[in-house]
Amino acid sequence: MTFKDINSLGKNREPFIFISDFLAQNIEVIPLCELDSHDIEFCINENYTHKKHKNFFKKHAIDFKEYKKKFDEVIEHIKSGDTYLLNLTAPTKIHSELTLKEIYDNANAHYKLRYKDKFVCFSPEKFIRIKDSTINTFPMKGTIDASIEDAKNKILHDEKEMAEHTMVVDLLRNDLSIVASDVKVEEFRYVQKIDSGEKELLQVSSHISGNVGNEWHERIGTILESLLPAGSISGTPKKSTLKIIKDIEGYDRGFFSGVFGIYDGESFDSGVMIRYVEKTENGYIYKSGGGLTLDSEAKLEYNELLDKVYLP
Repeated sequence: MTFKDINSLGKNREPFIFISDFLAQNIEVIPLCELDSHDIEFCINENYTHKKHKNFFKKHAIDFKEYKKKFDEVIEHIKSGDTYLLNLTAPTKIHSELTLKEIYDNANAHYKLRYKDKFVCFSPEKFIRIKDSTINTFPMKGTIDASIEDAKNKILHDEKEMAEHTMVVDLLRNDLSIVASDVKVEEFRYVQKIDSGEKELLQVSSHISGNVGNEWHERIGTILESLLPAGSISGTPKKSTLKIIKDIEGYDRGFFSGVFGIYDGESFDSGVMIRYVEKTENGYIYKSGGGLTLDSEAKLEYNELLDKVYLP
């Protein structure tokens, strides 16, 4: 199915689920009335009640030296002006006795998706929401261990974190301007608490909005095509940054850091597919990462990558 076909579904107000890989080269669109036959589960719930569990992942992380080599390559590209912000990710081997179905059932998250027996994501990050004539996006950028003394104040006043977040907000504000008018930042850098199982994290987000008009339904596919890949998990400028990611990361992100969303005939809500477990022939792989700027420190970024490997 193409993005034009998605426009047709929107025009006919036919509810569907949309699933896209990172580069928007592999998309799946399924009318919700046919979903039961596809072995796919999803849940979107911003007001979920956190259920405690005792399931944790045993991590077999990428070696720091290997990560540092990739990190240094990114920094050189930043110094050369090829990119200003790049989201560097890596795969981590994990061990769990749980099936993908059990991982899905145990996870606490705003956005949950189990795609057959292939992958599960349990994401805290919204991509876009469209309701009435308003489009909203909520980029997340900046994470800190909540147990650190004065953690909230520290992350909000950290110059590196401020610069990184500002660049993402500028990128997404520009992206929304492609598909919407009256684009504005509704709220800049607010903090949310996330339970990562082993520890609590503070996550910094912003809220950007724009007007897409009342006829957005019949161009919903065009809107999605214009905004993908998601800026918060790629970088800026987007085109050159995507090339650097391909050259340096050295693995296929696949559906990790892609997007899934639900159109119910009246509104559209979607999440970025971070916090992601993929089933492979060699066991489970958890893909994670973080944004790099010129002021980034390799060890801190490496630790953040590992902190994001958890079952919430």
